[in-house]
Amino acid sequence: MSKPASTPSLSAGVSDSVDERKFVVALARGLDLLRAFRPGETLLGNRDFVERTGLPKATVNRLAYTLTVLGYLRFDDALGKYALDAGVLSLGFALLSGTDTLELARPHMRNFAREVGAAVSLGCRDGLDMIYLETIRSETALTLGLASGSKLSMLTSSMGRAYLAVQPHSTRAALLAQLQQAAGGEGPALVAQAQKEIDAYANEGCCYSFRDWHDDVNAVAVPFTDARDGRLLVLSCSGPASSMGESVFRETVAPRLKALARRLGDSP
Repeated sequence: MSKPASTPSLSAGVSDSVDERKFVVALARGLDLLRAFRPGETLLGNRDFVERTGLPKATVNRLAYTLTVLGYLRFDDALGKYALDAGVLSLGFALLSGTDTLELARPHMRNFAREVGAAVSLGCRDGLDMIYLETIRSETALTLGLASGSKLSMLTSSMGRAYLAVQPHSTRAALLAQLQQAAGGEGPALVAQAQKEIDAYANEGCCYSFRDWHDDVNAVAVPFTDARDGRLLVLSCSGPASSMGESVFRETVAPRLKALARRLGDSP
């Protein structure tokens, strides 16, 4: 069973150093409603929004109405719930179609997945989670069917740990504190587990997740900086723990993934 994803919250992942005079709280709250949807979910009601964002019901009502008028949400009268509408899709398409790195990476990722017999993904940070921009599986890969747009826990996924590992100390400390709070009672243990991989990054040049994100998934991830726009991206490879053990990832997959990351961008 997969570990629970963090729940979106107001301004999740925003640095404490943010200039409050420039920060638009209403906009952040509206985006939190859109972020409340999780992969595989098509309809959410006001109660769901309230539970997942912590916002008052009256605020949720106003935000949901505004997002519906603007075309980012669609209200289903029969069910009394909201679905994501085409406005969200157009924003996502603009991001993906405008990312030259994806076009460059896809053929390399396809070859890597085929040669290793696993799934290879490219992602970036989204609040307190990591989000897949692209994922390609080999024909024999038996990993979970995650696709573009899927989100992963920053604490338990190799992709999230790799992202945290290359952050400035103050930024990483602030993120870990927010992640621990969002994880509730399991927070301290999850942070301690992630910290071990983060600390090992200096020697390994990558971060691992062995059955941490999912009971039958092993993975390794390598961060790199897009030379075109300076954005931090993370490349990961995952496979079934039952057939691809820790030694396979350390001795075979990791060195090849690091080489691929060097071809795609610069070291962070």
